[in-house]
Amino acid sequence: MQDIAGKTAFITGGASGIGLGIGKAFLKAGMKVVLADIRQDHLDEAIGYFAEQRQSDRVHPLLLDVTDRTAMANAAAEAERVFGKIHVLVNNAGVGVTGPVKNAKFDDWDWGMEVNLGGVINGIVIFLPYLLKHGEGGYIINTSSMGAVVPMKRAAIYITAKSAVLGLSEVLRGELETDNIGVSAFCPGPVQTSISESVKLRPDKYKKDSGFAEAEKTLLQRPNDTTWMEHVECGERVLQGMLNNDLFIFTHPEFKQGTTERFDAGTTERFDAMLASYPDEPINEARYRAIKWLTENSIYPESVKNSQSRKSK
Repeated sequence: MQDIAGKTAFITGGASGIGLGIGKAFLKAGMKVVLADIRQDHLDEAIGYFAEQRQSDRVHPLLLDVTDRTAMANAAAEAERVFGKIHVLVNNAGVGVTGPVKNAKFDDWDWGMEVNLGGVINGIVIFLPYLLKHGEGGYIINTSSMGAVVPMKRAAIYITAKSAVLGLSEVLRGELETDNIGVSAFCPGPVQTSISESVKLRPDKYKKDSGFAEAEKTLLQRPNDTTWMEHVECGERVLQGMLNNDLFIFTHPEFKQGTTERFDAGTTERFDAMLASYPDEPINEARYRAIKWLTENSIYPESVKNSQSRKSK
């Protein structure tokens, strides 16, 4: 997607952290932006900033809980009413639900999955018709995580949801290609955000059967490391990924062959482990021909070709 000036983007979790960084990058590129967020204080701060930058005429704030389907449907209608055609959807809203999996209760699982996966599903079901009906094409960016590529301990709920978002994005990429709608799985590494404050957003209905009370107290007190990426830089990388039509938008080159603080297994080791786990035996040719449609996906070679072509220029 190249011609983005004047087009409208709807960003969930858009009033702080990564979502705000994406909004700033999109505005700088000439877009109109709807910032949807569950926190009014973050919306107020964001609008104050854009007013100072004299950009508030191209920003529309919306208080939104992405798990509320009626509210999201109303938000889509309002976005179209205020700015016209919607071309870009950024499913970015998420919460940090972490703790030992042996302590996880149903309320922990239900809340984490409802926001981190359910919010993305709600966005796609409600906004995709808006992207399709004007026939001009569009773009969907779903925020997954590098944790979906290199999983970390004590984050089973979070990684389960983010891994599902990653797979969902890959399926959408192939399905929506003929409709001229691009799709990227956005997998950020550590960024300066307020995700550690997620506990403040947990609804009362998900507090009764929780095993993460102590873990959430610890997370709430965790400061962001000064080496983590700034949200503006992260947003610029998302913008460039959309302009490049990248299947995956990665922010941190350190994950390519590097390691995380806790583990010494980077992405290459993960794929090496997969290759090493396949049965060491000849391919059954008849079976291969029968299931060939399951064993290949054109989005991968196309993504590699697109990237190589861009880097050779």
